[in-house]
Amino acid sequence: MSHHWSHCALPLALGMLLGVAHATPLSFTTALELAEHQSPNLAANTAQINAAQSSAIPAGALPDPKLFIGIDNLPVTGEDRGHLNRDFMTMQKIGIMQEIPNADKRKAREAVASASIDVASAQRQITRLQVRRDTAIAWLNVYYIERKFALFDALDQENKILNDAVKAQIAGGRSPVVDAVMPRQEAAQLADRRDDLASDLAKARAMLRRFVGMAANEPLAGEPPVPLLDAEHLRQQLHQHPELQVFVAQTRKAEAEVHEADAMKQSDWGVELAYQKRAPQYSDMISVQFTFDLPIATARRQDPLIAARQQELSRIEADREAMLRDHANQLENDLADYVTLRRQLERAEQTALPLVQQKVDLQMASYKAGKSDLTSLLAARRELIDQRLKIIEWQARHAVIVAQLHFAYGETAP
Repeated sequence: MSHHWSHCALPLALGMLLGVAHATPLSFTTALELAEHQSPNLAANTAQINAAQSSAIPAGALPDPKLFIGIDNLPVTGEDRGHLNRDFMTMQKIGIMQEIPNADKRKAREAVASASIDVASAQRQITRLQVRRDTAIAWLNVYYIERKFALFDALDQENKILNDAVKAQIAGGRSPVVDAVMPRQEAAQLADRRDDLASDLAKARAMLRRFVGMAANEPLAGEPPVPLLDAEHLRQQLHQHPELQVFVAQTRKAEAEVHEADAMKQSDWGVELAYQKRAPQYSDMISVQFTFDLPIATARRQDPLIAARQQELSRIEADREAMLRDHANQLENDLADYVTLRRQLERAEQTALPLVQQKVDLQMASYKAGKSDLTSLLAARRELIDQRLKIIEWQARHAVIVAQLHFAYGETAP
């Protein structure tokens, strides 16, 4: 979506987007777009950027001039006491004064203001990717819980087939009558697990609602995207992590503040222009005066401030190094989990699941032939159910790790 819409077009377009989201199923991409538009944290970041931009406008400007009005040399003793027009030295004056900070200080203040905008923008990017990541994870949680629900629907159908098979076995005298109870017990256990799943789904939708509002009540649409991850590329992009990029802007700001503190050693100056009116018998006058700061105590004033700003710069660099190490460690942990889950999923889908399914089929055939009891068949069937649920759980964990890696390192800011 364009970031150059007018203030009038944006609310209208957002309203249309919300209307479409409520009228149609919620896709992964739509969820991310809604979350960005509705996020109060992003709105706060935008206000912070606007404030920084507004503050930058007067950053390098001169201070406001000062108007002064006064009287010089008014007699307070003798016969002329209190009179404005008897003594030739008495003058009424009006003038203007302008303070002028040195050029380096004004330039440094402009640099500080510009860097403040960059800091606010970098912080917004952190928030944006956090919102997108958290929304993606919330959508994925709902998606995979619904996958489990679909599995239980299939299990209900399988349970009916099992119940018919048991009845046929009992009718043919190949199974005891007590076996008729066991499929119903199995159905009751599945119902309990479905209730637990319904609770998980309600919680997952509540979390998704936190980011996309009432659109979270709509059914999900489409499959989750699966970005291709390149471990080496992610390692190369480590320094581009938004939480590390904010230190770049903070460093620029701190360096500008050091320059500003250093510029305080240079003299500021000012100019005053005054018109002085005397008694009618005397000539009026004008005066011009220049003032200069005298930074003569730099060891006690400017130098400590410069040292403080330099220490702040050192702190930012140390914090950045600490965060870089934390993210490098987290990246390697996530990549290790990613590789492990991919291998487990491949084994589960290509080897474990077919074997368990074959075991159930063999147990069913053996049961129908009267060579095996129902307990063995149900045990094999529970193993199959657990394997199917485990695969969905691993798929969910895999998708979450991919989302975390993608939104931390693999997505370029618009």
